[in-house]
Amino acid sequence: MPNLLADVQNLLSDLISRYSSRVDYLMIRLEEAEGTDILLRGDKVETLSEGISIGGHVRACYKGGWGLSSFNQLATIEERIEEAMAAARIVGDEQTILAPVDPIQAVCRLPLKGTDPRTVSLKQKKELCDRYTELLKNVDSRITTTSVRYGDSNQRVLIATSEGTLIEQSWVDMEMRFAATARNGDTVQTGRETVGSRKAYEDLVSLDTQVKSAAERAVTALSLPSVKGNTYTVVIDPILTGLFVHEAFGHLSEADMAYENPDLLEVMTLGRRFGSEELQIFDGAAPQGHRGSYFYDDEGTPATTTQLIKDGVLVGRLHSRETAGKLGEAPTGNARCLDYHYSPIVRMTNTWIERGKTPVADLFTDIKEGVYARNWLGGMTNGEMFTFSAGEAWMIRNGKIAEPVKDVTLSGNVFQTLADIEAIGDDFYWDESGGCGKGGQNGLPVGCGGPSLRIQNVVVGGES
Repeated sequence: MPNLLADVQNLLSDLISRYSSRVDYLMIRLEEAEGTDILLRGDKVETLSEGISIGGHVRACYKGGWGLSSFNQLATIEERIEEAMAAARIVGDEQTILAPVDPIQAVCRLPLKGTDPRTVSLKQKKELCDRYTELLKNVDSRITTTSVRYGDSNQRVLIATSEGTLIEQSWVDMEMRFAATARNGDTVQTGRETVGSRKAYEDLVSLDTQVKSAAERAVTALSLPSVKGNTYTVVIDPILTGLFVHEAFGHLSEADMAYENPDLLEVMTLGRRFGSEELQIFDGAAPQGHRGSYFYDDEGTPATTTQLIKDGVLVGRLHSRETAGKLGEAPTGNARCLDYHYSPIVRMTNTWIERGKTPVADLFTDIKEGVYARNWLGGMTNGEMFTFSAGEAWMIRNGKIAEPVKDVTLSGNVFQTLADIEAIGDDFYWDESGGCGKGGQNGLPVGCGGPSLRIQNVVVGGES
């Protein structure tokens, strides 16, 4: 879609002016995406593809009811508009309440700081994956399975609304995932690494140390003792902090979840204390250079930075225009969709805990017996409960890092865990490996970050 605005602006303006009087709100989204997907399992190539997709969707709202119709042929757009409006009129039976935003007309592109992956050949990308596969395999003869995945995508989106907004926005996203499984008899261990970027292809070409470390952790873990399951004081590194703040707390801050669940809305009452005065939690797409960064969300709302917890007290939540309108709060620019097949829903962008004042070495002080956990292997959340698996871990004995252990899982209630944070480190790290899932829209790029944390009373799973 070259010269996208010039080619279709008049068409969209005409369509919206002709149809918008029949509904309360009308939005048309056009999208062009191109990308690469490579997956190697050992020496086998499972996926090797480049693709381009062009499509769009129409969203209509009438008396609080929403209709969505997506398409791949621009020639059918009037039929899709009729379908979306008909669906909205069928389900609408209340009042359309959308928090107001100023109409925007803008063209914006998230800037790259280095090589655009579209200028790199498929052959070169495959050779990069081959090199990382060899690195994983050659770490040790006990490595039995490896996988390397490369993906890049460029999305160019045009949003036009019945309120006068017309935005063209584009960005490039890149990601690589690595895994190695080691086996010794019946003992099996896996190490993983993920790297993402919206800055430059160069961010993916010098990862030898990280790639090898995934395999080395798997091999090392074969001979490690399992942690003894118990309740411990735990120190976690910034990567686990980022995972925790995103998965365990961030999703509960998405206002559609609270609005649809009165019990959760009561728990997430603004003004309620959740942690110490040192605890500060934010989410926002406004900070530039991260995988959750953009200028406008998928409703045309400008990106913001939203403080969720200030001095330990809940002061904000994440909104679409609808949730903000229904709860009488300001929109935060957190309505996002994976692509034109889906409606925007409330999603995190870049979520982080602000750095604290405690030197990292002091986080271990006075811990008679505890656990130091780094990196992540996996995890799950269920409402306010969470369970995360650490990529590597050590016992803490008498204030010092002691012997390494394996099979460390951290479990708890997010609200109690926030209250149990005893100290916040003065370090900080942004993890750009996130691909968030919600409402069937999986793999949405996000960023998360934070400092090291010392947390008391954490349930650590392991051998009984």
